[in-house]
Amino acid sequence: MDTGTEDEGTGRPERAAEAFFGRRKTKPLRKAQQALYDELLPRLRLDLTQPCPADIGELFPHKPSQVRLEIGFGAGEHLAHEAARFPAAGFIGAEVFLNGVVRMLQHIDAAELANVRIHDEDALPLLEWLPDASIDRIDLLYPDPWPKKRHHKRRIVQPAFMSLVASRLRVGGVLRMATDWQHYATQMLEVASACPLLANESAAGEYVPRPDSRPVTRFERRGQRLGHGTWDLSFRRS
Repeated sequence: MDTGTEDEGTGRPERAAEAFFGRRKTKPLRKAQQALYDELLPRLRLDLTQPCPADIGELFPHKPSQVRLEIGFGAGEHLAHEAARFPAAGFIGAEVFLNGVVRMLQHIDAAELANVRIHDEDALPLLEWLPDASIDRIDLLYPDPWPKKRHHKRRIVQPAFMSLVASRLRVGGVLRMATDWQHYATQMLEVASACPLLANESAAGEYVPRPDSRPVTRFERRGQRLGHGTWDLSFRRS
């Protein structure tokens, strides 16, 4: 997905031949994992072939008044942590990596989480499916940095993508982003700061402290072992 260009007819980000995500599967699923994928995922997967309800709380059995979205939830540590922490809220998780989806299903099954819905495909169709001003918070944590310059166009944080994300936030809703790649942090800051619907929550107009409430994921621990820093950003829909 190339979120840096727009289709002239719709103003929406144009899908490119190269998606922003990389591999979709690594290890074969074990029997128990396959059973979760076959039995639990169909009950939680969003059906984008049907119109999204105007009140997206209707996507959940408890009809929450607040709904959050995490784009690229990896192995699901953060998404599962937040869903358990805020059981009255609704959570939508988007992730294309099959093994990560299965790990999230394991979290849901083990903790009996009833407030999570899954989209296991490209996040762009999901964002287009959701109504304007419908999401209370969007998390984009440690997306693939595509560090080689020739791959920068595959980074998910591009102007058209940011405009679409901002339009899905309710007024007062928050976008949280984090990366352990400094060059990408600079790009995130520049792109989000240029979006007229978003206001930086940093008093200095730069980065915010890493929230203590966020669990340290396996990916983040790996970055720490490699000596990587971390940059957090928080923007509010105005």
